[in-house]
Amino acid sequence: QVQLVESGGGLVQAGGSLRLSCAASGRTFSRYVMGWFRQAPGKEREFVAGIRWRDDRTYYTDSVKGRFTISRDNAKNTVYLQMNSLKPEDTAVYYCAVKSGDIIATATSQYNYWGQGTQVTVSS
Repeated sequence: QVQLVESGGGLVQAGGSLRLSCAASGRTFSRYVMGWFRQAPGKEREFVAGIRWRDDRTYYTDSVKGRFTISRDNAKNTVYLQMNSLKPEDTAVYYCAVKSGDIIATATSQYNYWGQGTQVTVSS
C-alpha cells in the first residue's frame, strides 16, 4: 500500500499563489509517476500535471502551462505543485496520485493510489 497525504490548500485571491505538497509513504515502485488532479463541483476529476520520478520529466494540461510547476524532493518522498497566477476557474479539490511505470498518464483509471485531497479556492 501507498499512503499519500496532501497539504497546502487554502483560499487565495485571483492572481495569487499557493504551493501544494504531497508526501508519500509505504510501498515503493522501481519506476513510477506522480500526478496532480483536480475536481471542481459538478465536474469530473481532471489531470493537472505529472512527473516521472526517474528523470523528472513533466507534463501539464494546457490550462495550467506557464502557471503551475510540478517538482519533487526525492529525499522527502514529496511532490509539489507550485501554482501561480491563480484564477477562479482553478478552484477545486486537488488530489495527488501515483502509478507504476514510466508513462505520464492523464486518465484517473491509470493511477493506483490517491490522497484524500486538499481544497483550493480562488476568489475573484
